[in-house]
Amino acid sequence: MSPLAAVLRGAGFASLLLLAGCGFTPLYATPDLGAGLAAVEVTTPEGRAGALLREQLDDALGRRASSAPAYRLDVALSELRYPRGVRVDNVATRYEYVLTAAYTFSAAAPGEALKTGKVRVELTYDSADQPYASVIAQQDAQARAAQEAARRIHLELAAFLAGQGS
Repeated sequence: MSPLAAVLRGAGFASLLLLAGCGFTPLYATPDLGAGLAAVEVTTPEGRAGALLREQLDDALGRRASSAPAYRLDVALSELRYPRGVRVDNVATRYEYVLTAAYTFSAAAPGEALKTGKVRVELTYDSADQPYASVIAQQDAQARAAQEAARRIHLELAAFLAGQGS
């Protein structure tokens, strides 16, 4: 083993000992966090982006349809598409797709808002000369944006519930 590898290994062990001594607790070590996330009912607007986001959130949160929801997550979406990379003939070769998801997290029964937030996902995609390829590229961008928005909302809700002690 090289001297550098030995130093790095020792530094890794030292950092683990420091974390153990300072009371660090991983996010998912919080008791009942998974059960709290699985009890979230997600509502999104109609349309492809809403359906994609709801599907991604249900998967990320581990939603169990058999159990009664303890929380409700209402999401409002805004989609924008900007032409970028315009050619000499004024045809865009790239687009920027922006998905903004504003959400309200509340208890299912009383409906009082526990947390509100907004996530914004920006990405670009190529626009092909063939119409079908261009539509597929746009749909792929929409799916990737919904996946990233769901990931960010999931993390924000997990941190909130962990701070509340579920």
